[in-house]
Amino acid sequence: MINFLDLHKINVRFENDFQNQFKRFFNSGHYILGPEVERFETGFATYCGTDFCVGTANGLDALTLIFKSYIHLGKLQLNDEVIVPANTYIASILSIINAGLRPVLVEPDLETYNISPEEIIKHINPNTKAILVVHLYGLLADMDAINAIAKSNRLLVIEDAAQAHGALKSSNTIKLSAVEVPNSKIRKAGNLGDAAAFSFYPTKNLGALGDAGAVTTNNPDLAETIKMMRNYGSSKRYVNEVIGVNSRLDELQAAFLNVKLKQLDQDNEIRRTIAKRYLREIKNKKLILPFYSGGNDHVFHLFTVRVSNRIEFEAYLKSHGIGYLIHYPIPPHQQKALSMYNNNNYDITELIHKTIISIPLSPVMTAGDTATIINVLNAY
Repeated sequence: MINFLDLHKINVRFENDFQNQFKRFFNSGHYILGPEVERFETGFATYCGTDFCVGTANGLDALTLIFKSYIHLGKLQLNDEVIVPANTYIASILSIINAGLRPVLVEPDLETYNISPEEIIKHINPNTKAILVVHLYGLLADMDAINAIAKSNRLLVIEDAAQAHGALKSSNTIKLSAVEVPNSKIRKAGNLGDAAAFSFYPTKNLGALGDAGAVTTNNPDLAETIKMMRNYGSSKRYVNEVIGVNSRLDELQAAFLNVKLKQLDQDNEIRRTIAKRYLREIKNKKLILPFYSGGNDHVFHLFTVRVSNRIEFEAYLKSHGIGYLIHYPIPPHQQKALSMYNNNNYDITELIHKTIISIPLSPVMTAGDTATIINVLNAY
C-alpha cells in the first residue's frame, strides 16, 4: 500500500531537532508570543521577501484578519465585494464572509485551475474593492495579469498562499488591455500582492504539527493592525485599541516551523522532480495531467489528475493499493453553508470538482513508489 501522504515519515526526519526545540521552549518559561514566534516571523518574512510577517493561529484567521484590518484602516468597508475563485477550498470564501464582506465567485481557467483574469474583468463593478487570489494546488496564479487589472481598477490584491509556500515568480514584462507591468526581480508567493495568508496545517509543504498560520505584507500599518487584532485588539497589555480576537501563532508550533523552514526549498525541489517524472512517464489518454510550465512557479502541494469516471478510477486505485484524495468533492457554491449560491451555475468549477483526484506526491516518496504509481496509472 502506498499512502496518499505519510506525515510521520515526513516529520520523523526532524525528530531530534523537534525534541531539542521542545526542551528549549519548555525551559524558557515563555509560552505565548515568545522568541520562537518572533524568530519565525523574521525568518519567514525574509524567506518570502516581505517586510513583515505576523503569525496567526491558522490560515483561515490569517485571511480573515487581513480583511478585518483593511476595514479598520478604511481601505475596505462592510459589504464591499471581493472577487474569489469559485473552485477554491471553502475557507477562502468564509474569510470574506466572516469579515463582513461579500464574496463574488468567478470561474477558473480550466487548464491551470487558477482564477481566470478574463473572468475577473467580467465581474468588476463599482462595489468591487479587492481580489482574493488562490494559488491552487501549489501553482502561482497569473499575478502579472491580475495585478494589472487591480492597478487599473484600484483594487486590493490578497493572496491565499496556503498551498504555495516557496513558489517563485520569475521576472518578465506583460501587457494586458494596454496596461504594461514590468517585473524586475524574482519574487515568491506571499510577496505578489498587497498581503498574503499562509496556512501551516500539517499537510502543507511547510506544515506544523498542529494548526498554524501567518500573514505576510510590506504594509507596516496593516502588519501592526493584524498584530493587535490577533491579540484581543491590544498592542500593550490590558490596553485594547481595536475589536480583536485570540488568534496567536503557538510558540511551540513556531519552534517546529523554524526547524522545517530550512528544508522547504529542498522538499519543494523533490516534489517538482517527482511531478516531472509523472508528467513525462504517465501516458494514458483517460487521464488529464496538470498544467506545468517547467519552472519554479509550481511547488506541487498536490498532483491532481482529471478522469471522466472518478468512481471507477477510485475503485481501481484502491484495488492496486494506491492512496488518493479528492480536493474537493463538493464545490463551495453547492455547500449547505453557502446556500445563497446553491442556485448558481459554475460549469468549469463543477467539471473540475467532479473529475479531479489527487495522487501521492511528497518529499519522502521513494523512486520505487513513484514507478509503481506510474505503472498503475498507465495500466488503467
